[in-house]
Amino acid sequence: MGRMSGPYPIRGSVSLPEAELMWRFSRSSGPGGQHVNTSDSQVELRFDLAATEALPDVWKERALERLASRLNDGVISVRSSEHRSQWRNREAAAVRLAALLAEASAPPPRPRRPTRIPRGINERRLREKKRRGETKRGRSARDW
Repeated sequence: MGRMSGPYPIRGSVSLPEAELMWRFSRSSGPGGQHVNTSDSQVELRFDLAATEALPDVWKERALERLASRLNDGVISVRSSEHRSQWRNREAAAVRLAALLAEASAPPPRPRRPTRIPRGINERRLREKKRRGETKRGRSARDW
């Protein structure tokens, strides 16, 4: 289980370029006993979105626009510390980054084509409302 299970696909044949990923490791907070003081299991993965050539230009522009609030000088960063092992945190961070880029670079949804309500349905609804009104009017006590 020593080897990373990359490459991490973003969408189609495009995947995260291993060479452009910048890793940083630090000590994780939380439980872990004596082991926690000696291992750098928290992972910070950084990816220079502005300078990458791995993504098609259209995708890159979309991602830069949608992730603008998360970018720091064109670099996106993802942190992972939920696992006790650095290896699993690396996996989690890379998968999260790939998912983030896939979502941010996805094409916008097709605009909804408005549909007309068929006349028959509308007429049936109005008839039903009339009948309901008649029923309720019949309930009002007048001549007793």
